Amino acid sequence: MTALPATLDDWLAHCERMHPISMDLSLERTVEVRRRLGLEFTMPLIVVAGTNGKGSTCAMLESIAMQAGYRVGLYQKPELVHFTERCRVDGRPVDADALLPHFDAVEQARGDITLTKFEFTTLAIARLLSLAPLDLVILEVGLGGRYDAVNAFDADCTVITSIDLDHTEFLGPDRESIGFEKAHVMRTGRPAIVGDPLPPASVVDHAREIGADLWLAGRDFRHDGDRQQWNWAGRGRRYNGLGYPALRGANQLLNASAALAAFESLRERLPITAQAVRTGLALVDLPGRFQVVPGQPALVLDVAHNPQSVAALALNLDAMGFYPRTRAVFGAMRDKDIAGALAKIRPLIDEWHVCALPTARAATADELAAVLGDTTPVHRHATPSEALRAALAASDPADRIVVFGSFYTVGGVLRDGLPRLSAPHAG
Repeated sequence: MTALPATLDDWLAHCERMHPISMDLSLERTVEVRRRLGLEFTMPLIVVAGTNGKGSTCAMLESIAMQAGYRVGLYQKPELVHFTERCRVDGRPVDADALLPHFDAVEQARGDITLTKFEFTTLAIARLLSLAPLDLVILEVGLGGRYDAVNAFDADCTVITSIDLDHTEFLGPDRESIGFEKAHVMRTGRPAIVGDPLPPASVVDHAREIGADLWLAGRDFRHDGDRQQWNWAGRGRRYNGLGYPALRGANQLLNASAALAAFESLRERLPITAQAVRTGLALVDLPGRFQVVPGQPALVLDVAHNPQSVAALALNLDAMGFYPRTRAVFGAMRDKDIAGALAKIRPLIDEWHVCALPTARAATADELAAVLGDTTPVHRHATPSEALRAALAASDPADRIVVFGSFYTVGGVLRDGLPRLSAPHAG
């Protein structure tokens, strides 16, 4: 009998080699291994799908529930630096060693069934969370919904955040087809929260077809506010005079509003106080989502990588105030709509530092430079950290640097800790 891998890195390498393709859009294999494992959630389960805003919504759900005194497990993806970021218990990543017995269990249960790395690791993390003494588990969908490994589990409440064009080669060419894929995380008779204020008809139609308890933004819950505070109202609950979430950006109110609707829909099993909402929103933390790092020059980190999320980043940058010059560090996957993503942000950038990333899917620095053309200075770099060093060397203290694109781009500059910038021209 072949010895089982001994470390988390060994297990991840084993998972990479197991299945002939990295993305296999089917659910049957995952469901069968889940059945063999006897893997069920006895605590309330929230599943979050969507194009943008999934991570932020999960972070707000986690933070509010923890402030209400609940023990919370969260599966989020992808990581910025360490794989263990994907599995959080009570707000902290689990130790790598805590995952090993669950990798062992999945390996023993799968028999001759091959699983992709994502399917295998989803089952292992789900098993850890299902067996932990938790009051709530939150699972973030990876891609789409219908065939995503997370959809092997029946959610007590689903949240669908914004829907826009991304992964079109797998999910379809327009919002209607993408919405149809994401809508399949809904379950009959259970709350389905749709946070997108203009959802595709395919989402609403699927909810009605299966008899989900559909909560639509603007109909079943809504929010409004001014520059100082905001208000939320659901089917029966209201919150007035809320402080803005600690996650920056105008789009975060859409995510917060959906999170509050999820809690109202589960109020009989998970009652939440107004104070938990206020404190949870004030303390929520999620690296790489319009994360402004103090220093000179100012540093902004954002994993925006599709047209909708980069447009939101551009709006947020525009609202920051005046900076003499803004330099961008950018790296992205080749299969993204790179030209479309950059269209809204290009007028804000005075100088580009494009970089290669450590994955075969990534666009090369030359490919990114070709998209940008020669209207603005473009410098090519081998890594995100090298690109950031070059951008810093060219900057004055009053300038601004924005690092955005793939999780690999932001993770690349965070690998050695949060950068604290000090421009060479300071002082």
